[in-house]
Amino acid sequence: MLSKTLTAVALLAGNAAAKIFYAGVAESGGEFGVYSPTAEVGFGLPGTFGVDYKFIDEAGIDVYVDQNKVNLFRVAFLLERLCPVETGLGATFSETHFSEIEDAVNYITLTKGAYCILDPHNYMRYNDPSQQPMTGSIIGDTSDPTAATTEQFGAFWGELARRFVDNEKVIFGLMNEPHDMDTNLVLANDQAAVDAIRATGALQLIIAPGNGWTGGHAWTEDYPGNSPASSEVMHQLSDPASNLAFDIHEYLDTDFSGTHSSCENLASTALAPLTAWLKEHNFKAMITEFGASNGTQCASYVSDILNYMADNEEYIGWTAWAAGPFWGPNSPCCTDSKQFGSLEPGSKAADGGEGLYDTVWLEEMQPLVPTADLVWSGISSHTPAQNAVYDAFRLTPDFNFSPRGPDSPIGEGSPPTLYGTTAESQANAVGDCERSLLPQSQKALYFQDTQIIYVTMPGDPHEIAATRFCVYLDQKLGGAAAVPPTTVPPTTVSSTCWHAEDGSRCRRRVAV
Repeated sequence: MLSKTLTAVALLAGNAAAKIFYAGVAESGGEFGVYSPTAEVGFGLPGTFGVDYKFIDEAGIDVYVDQNKVNLFRVAFLLERLCPVETGLGATFSETHFSEIEDAVNYITLTKGAYCILDPHNYMRYNDPSQQPMTGSIIGDTSDPTAATTEQFGAFWGELARRFVDNEKVIFGLMNEPHDMDTNLVLANDQAAVDAIRATGALQLIIAPGNGWTGGHAWTEDYPGNSPASSEVMHQLSDPASNLAFDIHEYLDTDFSGTHSSCENLASTALAPLTAWLKEHNFKAMITEFGASNGTQCASYVSDILNYMADNEEYIGWTAWAAGPFWGPNSPCCTDSKQFGSLEPGSKAADGGEGLYDTVWLEEMQPLVPTADLVWSGISSHTPAQNAVYDAFRLTPDFNFSPRGPDSPIGEGSPPTLYGTTAESQANAVGDCERSLLPQSQKALYFQDTQIIYVTMPGDPHEIAATRFCVYLDQKLGGAAAVPPTTVPPTTVSSTCWHAEDGSRCRRRVAV
């Protein structure tokens, strides 16, 4: 009934060419300080911040953002520090440790304006990191009475997402390198985390791992201890926000481990089956770990993986392994345990010579950073060029939900309407929506069947149809929002709404 007064347009059609939207480095240091040569359980926990572990060095972040123009950092931390073993994995945090993580995240995202991946560096294990990656109970392993449950893992992610729900530059990296476990359990844990994150109203990008160290080369392989192949089950992972990508690691040495100095596996060959799988199932991926030694033999392999990602639209970003404040002359990968330094700016080799930052990052990686395509604003997304706006509107106290009311701009017999107690509040029914999306004048918010429609003056190219309501609206409208989503015409901009914990915020994702 409103179609004659509405104009629907698709915002920012997708680009035909592939683009990398996020590029940077992994910041390794928050997981330090717990290795015990005798596998002493609890060794180094909780540890002392700045002595045993540290997440970032702000000066290093400054160099990467200000000089190298990268926009992504992956920050590692340990579950056992954030969720002490004494209280267990779940929603009870060490507030001291959380504040340390939050400081690092805020510096990256709020101070420097870059994006930050939260990286629980636990290999899908919890309770004993003394000899990672092999120690600790597998999360969700029902045969192990000491193991944290899948539900606890979901509760952990729900709490962490709740705390970062309003930081649009956070990316939720569900887990570092699950391995030697049933792939169906990886899927179950990933799904529990996704569901818990979305239940908070958080709409930021989620990156989920597969099994087998989440290796890209092994994605389609079924081998003992990591069965079935990730490709056989991970396509079942679902995200109601449709803002999910897979988290892939890919090293270039002979066994893909990142422990050898020679490069022998071209990513363009090794990743081909994964790329085909991503294309088949319409998924995106980030490669959040890869690396190389400082030998000239590896230069062509580094350019190969970076160019391969840039040439294939299935890949949206990458972080090289690794920078971090505590590496000193030690090397995070790819050097046969020789001390060539790290990707941390200013890093030096043990002999005082140039470190990997100079010989690998500046010489081999920096020239291939697609600085012109990197995004610096908006909520983290697997398709930032297509998601014109991610924002939120808050429901102020003078708003009510009702099938109709005296201030309803359509009047008696109209579809359900959001209305305020005054004309002024009605005119601002969308609260603090980003003004670039909707003009301040001539707008109202209507509920029609299972759609939310912004009504504008004829010819105004701003209409949003939502195919789903948040739980809050469902409660207030007496179940009307539980109606299954309807098909939205392809010329509209679709939007989805979820419940936030306090019941007062409905967040909206706008995508073509």
